[in-house]
Amino acid sequence: MSLAETELTIGGTSFKGVYIAILLSLATTLGGGVWTASSLYGRLESVESRQIHDIAPIQEQLVADKQELLSAIKLIQAELEANDVSQLQGKLSALGVNLATIAEQQTKLLLIDDNVEDLEKAIEAMKGTVTKAELITQSVSNTDAKLKAIQNEINQLWDGMDYLSNPLK
Repeated sequence: MSLAETELTIGGTSFKGVYIAILLSLATTLGGGVWTASSLYGRLESVESRQIHDIAPIQEQLVADKQELLSAIKLIQAELEANDVSQLQGKLSALGVNLATIAEQQTKLLLIDDNVEDLEKAIEAMKGTVTKAELITQSVSNTDAKLKAIQNEINQLWDGMDYLSNPLK
């Protein structure tokens, strides 16, 4: 019995299963909409009921923290200027060479990654070919069994024909 064949009779009126399914879908959608609206209204009421505290002390603290941060930055800048920059030049050049080596190795790794992706695609293609070959082999096996059954039936028909031609044999 399918949904199209289902029929419900209420008060002398007959309703098809498709119409019942559509009515049920609309009813649950409307119910979900009402529930969502109710939940949203409840959240809005809870937000409106909250008290906002005075943020002036927090702003004063932020200004004080900003002043401390600026003084710390000035101190760091003074320390950097006092240090010898010539020593940093040698380290920066060594880091530059290391960075160039890393970039070269990364290029090689990206090429290897591309090759691996190509190999993965080729393997997937081979898997598809193997699956097709297995299906063909299975089909041939089924055909072989059918041919044996047909040959057996032909032999039985010939035996029957031989019997009919000479029943006293």
